[in-house]
Amino acid sequence: MTEELPTIELEDRGTKGRYVIRGSGGAEAEMTFTTVSEHLFIIDHTEVPDAFRGQGAGLRLVTRAVEDARAFGKKIIPLCPFAAAQFRRHPEWADVLKS
Repeated sequence: MTEELPTIELEDRGTKGRYVIRGSGGAEAEMTFTTVSEHLFIIDHTEVPDAFRGQGAGLRLVTRAVEDARAFGKKIIPLCPFAAAQFRRHPEWADVLKS
């Protein structure tokens, strides 16, 4: 039996927002973004506390942003070094990468 990972929540506050995974004990893994326009947003920061290390939390956050970008016809600028590295590792995400 595998342990179920916490769900990813989207907090959208207009021009700023974040994807967050809340763990036990108040730990939060987050990826913040800035909305540039109706069809473009920037991933500007990813932070994964030690409580989430080794669980793929950072990758899950970026993957969720990619899925949302596809669903809503948006492009992403991965300014955050972690997100940029994930885009390099996942060429299948090129459809949502702002060139």
